[in-house]
Amino acid sequence: MADLAAEPAPEAWQQSTIPQMVRRAARLWPDASALEDDVRSFTFTGIAEAAEAAARGFIAAGVVPGDRVAIWAPNIWEWVVAAIGLQSAGAALAALNFRYKPGEAAAVMRRVGARMLCTLGEWEGETPADAIAAEDIPSLERIVVFRGGADAGTPWDAFLAAGESVSPEAARARVDSVAADDVADLIFTSGTTGQPKAVMCTHGQDLRTFDAWSRGVSLRAGDRMIVIPPFSHSFGTKAGWIACFLRGATVLPHRDATPASLLARIRDDRVSVWPGAPSMYQTVLAHPGWRDFDLSSLRVAVTGAAVVPVELVRQMRSELGFDVVITAYGLTESTGCVSMCLPDDDPETIATTSGRAMPGVEVRCVDAEGSEVPRGEPGEILVRGYNLMKGYWDDPEQTAEAIDAEGWLHTGDVGVLDERGYLRITDRIKDMFIMNGFNVYPAEVENQMFAHEAIAQVAVVGVPDPKVGESGLAFVVAKDGADADPEAIRAWCKEQMAGYKVPRRVRLVEALPLNATGKVDKRKLREMAAAD
Repeated sequence: MADLAAEPAPEAWQQSTIPQMVRRAARLWPDASALEDDVRSFTFTGIAEAAEAAARGFIAAGVVPGDRVAIWAPNIWEWVVAAIGLQSAGAALAALNFRYKPGEAAAVMRRVGARMLCTLGEWEGETPADAIAAEDIPSLERIVVFRGGADAGTPWDAFLAAGESVSPEAARARVDSVAADDVADLIFTSGTTGQPKAVMCTHGQDLRTFDAWSRGVSLRAGDRMIVIPPFSHSFGTKAGWIACFLRGATVLPHRDATPASLLARIRDDRVSVWPGAPSMYQTVLAHPGWRDFDLSSLRVAVTGAAVVPVELVRQMRSELGFDVVITAYGLTESTGCVSMCLPDDDPETIATTSGRAMPGVEVRCVDAEGSEVPRGEPGEILVRGYNLMKGYWDDPEQTAEAIDAEGWLHTGDVGVLDERGYLRITDRIKDMFIMNGFNVYPAEVENQMFAHEAIAQVAVVGVPDPKVGESGLAFVVAKDGADADPEAIRAWCKEQMAGYKVPRRVRLVEALPLNATGKVDKRKLREMAAAD
């Protein structure tokens, strides 16, 4: 592994590992705040020491290089320490969405053959450890319980105590045996197109990708980042605590995504960096009391989990007071990032594109036959580079379907590249619908509708229509106190956009359904439409 200097070249990170990166952070910023949870805080030295103790626990429990160890928990400090500890022991992290039901969690653990699980005894009325113990998971040998009592599993403190039988020297030797091209994590796709698939990424990929990301968003030592996306997702772990530890910033795990809770945490803990899906900023701006909170500490916003309305970017600058608003684009299969804007890009570019491909990454747009389309025309986005996953766990057929023989990842997203190489995301191929022969991209319609004075949030889906094949159904969340009349909104749309784009129906809802990553759940909306 590379012996990293204080500021290594970006490519050098591809020769390193996550445990080595944590030890480097402890050398560079030993007494700086690394992580502040609601029950415990750590310096960078403290995180490194806690991770080593966890590594000794995993080694004592029989974990060997190449094993898969699952974590099924919300954003708490134990999640981070356990993740670094199991990776230090040579295992791959299987990051389970805490919204999974026990049967769903069991299914993905069976799929990857997880030997151990770290979870909770009790949490908000649920008993995850006991529930998973009742499932049939042949590979599962041990359950470790972070917090709360449980009949099944070993309490975290007892797990760490057992690790004292392993010497620090043996633990460090195990860390040094971990290779940069070993699988660091298995992140599961959201499952919006079927069963979740386990995406394999290596230590070197994670570090090189989020070194570029953290440099690009101007993350720096002393920043304080609120991390709301779940640690089971790339946006929570890789753009969260990994990026912070690369740059010497503080991680502030946060679990309550209600506007009042977010605003209070930003005010009380002087948050400077707030990454999130567009819906998070929209809900805060729609909250009637947001102006009563001191948000002067905010410096950087990073968004792009979905197509971002231009007007929202403007409001984030002018209303919420961000100095830097960055839009970016990525997929789980691309280690979480493909392209991004930079702080010195002009406001119009940041508002209307997802930036240029990261250094070392290629992007092109192709038609249905696979031929590259001219600049300025929409096509499916293809990606090639060091950031592409090693593949889907134990699924060579799906891997070959996603990444072609020339090494291009077929994303299923529609986009346009301009003459400068900046990428504008148009939509998901599967979300596009056809009305009277015209392709309609819901994200484009949503972007235009968001400018309506009464609309706080909007999501559009295509529904069967006997007259025109398919037509748009817009789900609208109204601004507090606004007079949002569906027919008046449709009339406004007719004045603002081509007729084939105008939703045939506008339905008012109190909230849009979101998945665990904060994206609007279009599949759920289609189910709601079908129920009508």
